[in-house]
Amino acid sequence: MGNILEVRNISKKFQISHNQQRYLNFRDSLSSLFMPSKSSTETFYAVNDVSFNVKEGDSIGLIGKNGAGKSTLLKILSKITPPTSGSITCRGRIASLLEVGTGFHQELSGRENIFLNGSILGMKRKEIQLKFDEIVDFSGVENFLDTPLKHYSSGMQLRLAFSVAAHLDPEILLIDEVLAVGDAEFQKKCLGKMQEVSGQGRTVLFVSHNMPSIRTLCSTAIVMEHGKVIGQGDVNEMITQYLSTNLEKTETHDGLIPENLSRRNTGEAKFRQAQLFSLDNEVKKEFYFNEQFMVKIRLELFQKLENVNIWVFIVNSYGENVLMAVDNESYKPCKYEKGMHTFTVKFMEELMPGDYSIGLVICHFHTGFSIDYVDSFYPFKVIKETKDNLMEYPWTKVFGVVRPKTEWKWEAVQYK
Repeated sequence: MGNILEVRNISKKFQISHNQQRYLNFRDSLSSLFMPSKSSTETFYAVNDVSFNVKEGDSIGLIGKNGAGKSTLLKILSKITPPTSGSITCRGRIASLLEVGTGFHQELSGRENIFLNGSILGMKRKEIQLKFDEIVDFSGVENFLDTPLKHYSSGMQLRLAFSVAAHLDPEILLIDEVLAVGDAEFQKKCLGKMQEVSGQGRTVLFVSHNMPSIRTLCSTAIVMEHGKVIGQGDVNEMITQYLSTNLEKTETHDGLIPENLSRRNTGEAKFRQAQLFSLDNEVKKEFYFNEQFMVKIRLELFQKLENVNIWVFIVNSYGENVLMAVDNESYKPCKYEKGMHTFTVKFMEELMPGDYSIGLVICHFHTGFSIDYVDSFYPFKVIKETKDNLMEYPWTKVFGVVRPKTEWKWEAVQYK
């Protein structure tokens, strides 16, 4: 199969203004009329000299930190914004879902927006009519079809927008991180639809911070950083490269979480520190494969919080959460006062050899919305040797992620 999309040396630059003087009141604003302006401009490249090819039927994941240029690149490919330089050769119709509500009109009903958005995507009215029932059924908003879109929740708008984009038979489907708005059931439904679209020979470009979703859907991935492509190839190798690169940049000797760490935070609370300890209370970053460990975290609350839970994750090199611990094992909400809190979590299961990191989240119990979420921090390793040095892990290939505690019962059967 040939290339359905060819991107050659694409760049997108912006001019950023820096005002060196702040005008906080009316007097300062008046005085500024008689004084020279102290401001400067800076050239910022959101996308910088990016080139890659996409073959027909490929499913490619775009991964990178916030601000890496992924969304800007998709907007250029969707022709929402023009590139500053470079060229794109596209041999198929593109449908994109970049932001909730893009291509929709808030005053029109859901029914009218299906036809409006379909027209924007280049579909004829008859084509939309043929797919109309499938779109409505998939979206699950049939009861609100004649309600103005302004009365829809963000999740309902997402359902409708994704349904339109996925059902109008584009040769290329571009999906940004907007799926994070939907609930878990709908996210699973969307991933299934994208797999179906890819299986029909169509092309999918998928931006997400959810590495398991990237692995499920995509066979290859592109890693971006500061507007540039820093890696392209097998999806597992690229995810490992991305996670290890980011862990190296956030690694600290004392487990203090850097202020500039990319995280989802509402300002109500903030994780300050996370470290691993042996059961002898020794700080470690390398464990034997038959060794248990503890995680100690410090969390600062800027106000009293009720109906919340704190979760500690152990994340493998593919970005999957392999072990999880919650502050209330009965899965009930907790209440914490304003101030600094310290927690110690002992993990009884033993990890198989490999590379791991810690994930932290404090979230609202009823909605699941994150108050502070540290995706991956404090890299550590589990080695093949045992704690007593009597043996090594006996296989070169690791099966599973934990070494469970089991009991075997053997009974001989006599045949006559």
